[in-house]
Amino acid sequence: MKIKDEKYHRLFQCIAYTVVLLITAACLFPFLLIISASLTDNETILTQGYHLIPPAFSLEGYRMVFQFPDEVLRAYGVTGLTTVVGTLGGLFFITMAGYVLQRKSFKYRNQFAFFIYFTTLFGGGLVPWYIMYTKYLNLMDTYAVLIIPGLMSPFLIILMKNFIKSAVPEEIFESAQIDGANEFTIYARIVLQLSLPGLATIGLFLALHYWNDWFSSSMFINNPHMYQLQYYLYNVINTISFVTQMGASSGVSLGQDIPTESTKMAMAIIVTGPILLLYPFVQRYFVKGLTIGAVKG
Repeated sequence: MKIKDEKYHRLFQCIAYTVVLLITAACLFPFLLIISASLTDNETILTQGYHLIPPAFSLEGYRMVFQFPDEVLRAYGVTGLTTVVGTLGGLFFITMAGYVLQRKSFKYRNQFAFFIYFTTLFGGGLVPWYIMYTKYLNLMDTYAVLIIPGLMSPFLIILMKNFIKSAVPEEIFESAQIDGANEFTIYARIVLQLSLPGLATIGLFLALHYWNDWFSSSMFINNPHMYQLQYYLYNVINTISFVTQMGASSGVSLGQDIPTESTKMAMAIIVTGPILLLYPFVQRYFVKGLTIGAVKG
């Protein structure tokens, strides 16, 4: 019987590893294809399509993107600033909110939790949201308007609340209070120390949101020097497409020397490359943070 169980166990492992390998290959294949296309001559892409190995190696796509390096670096700086400040600020406010909402000593925690949950079902709409930031808060063309809207997320607050409730027993709070610790001391020295998986998970969500954000720049920023990286590259793609279409409609080769396809792929690598560096640092906490924070309500 034991030998039979071992055979089933090995068979299950083989099937599981095979499925994981196939899923990994399916996830890596598009990314490898983008890398290859970004290093391929534009004419080759148009005539032969995409290949895993570049048939005609070329860096013209990257040269096109970095034709104005100051603007690219400035956009990188804006995105890096908003990502770092927004992630740190969001972690502080979200963990504070999650900590307060799970404390049984907070009399109105259920009412506040309902208000937060209610916003996930109903919103005020885009127009009131825009008017509030531009007319009443006067944040048009400021870095603050790129950071403030993403600081708080109802989903992340609920996730952090559940994580703290699962990871930090109520007895620890009672013991700390008996020893004379106030609420902020408990939060800073106990809750944050025991919530590293939750912090890593929420920090990754926040960092991805700020890094991939282009909508805020399109709505609130008129100064080109304040564009985020995603929106700056979005404008570059639109400009290239416009020049190419105008050339095609007028019969003039306006876009002949513009490597449209390889430039798009190079932009994708430039945008996604740096954020991938976050994963090795938070991967060990990421799965644990999601599972522990979702076990209890």
